[in-house]
Amino acid sequence: MGDTGLLVTHSFMDDDFTDNELYRDILLDRLHVNEGMLMENIVAQELRTNGHRLYFYSRSDTDNRKNHMEIDFLIRKKRKICPVEVKSGSYRRHSSLDKFRAKFHNKTGQAYILYTKDILVKDDIVHLPLYMAMFL
Repeated sequence: MGDTGLLVTHSFMDDDFTDNELYRDILLDRLHVNEGMLMENIVAQELRTNGHRLYFYSRSDTDNRKNHMEIDFLIRKKRKICPVEVKSGSYRRHSSLDKFRAKFHNKTGQAYILYTKDILVKDDIVHLPLYMAMFL
């Protein structure tokens, strides 16, 4: 979906809400929304607007959970792949990002986390507020 408003509308289209109930729940912050889905959609639009081709990485290993990884976006800068993780709420860990960087350290450039807090550089990962996706 390229239109976040349309995405939200389609997300709730099958629910049994009347217009008034939906409006009330939004105002009272009682609407359970997959905020990650919305934030990833917004970041995808920003990255595409800046000319990035969008890729993601996913690896599932049912026998060994340590090998499971999921990276929201992979963008190319120069000759390196830059992993980008989007975090819509508070988070404590970024294990997939750490595993990805360890596995592909020769091909990985700057790693980014887009989240709801201030600018921070920690463990060679640049943390940026979500609204700064336009600068990647």
